[in-house]
Amino acid sequence: ASGINAEYGDEAAKKAKKPAAVLKSNVVLDIKPWSDETDLQEMEKAVRAIVMEGLTWGNSKFVEIGFGIKKLRMSTCIIDELVGLYDLEDNIQELEDYVQSVDIVSHNKI
Repeated sequence: ASGINAEYGDEAAKKAKKPAAVLKSNVVLDIKPWSDETDLQEMEKAVRAIVMEGLTWGNSKFVEIGFGIKKLRMSTCIIDELVGLYDLEDNIQELEDYVQSVDIVSHNKI
């Protein structure tokens, strides 16, 4: 019987040593400019300048809204326990010279 307990003890020790999985998400954001005269290249630079532990900026593109106005669509990878989406949105919306609003297009756990 002691051999069986030792086996279970070894397995429990292995599981305890295993590091916790880092939960990440892919998030796509639509960032709408303040006006049709907003420099979208500068807006993107300002957004990418936002640094948060656990945040990695990905691809971006400009998407037509209508009437010649475009918005910035950006993908990010975040570590869930380090980056709060509301905090990220707030940081982007603080760029008042460029940003009118931020919408989350998709949020997928990876």
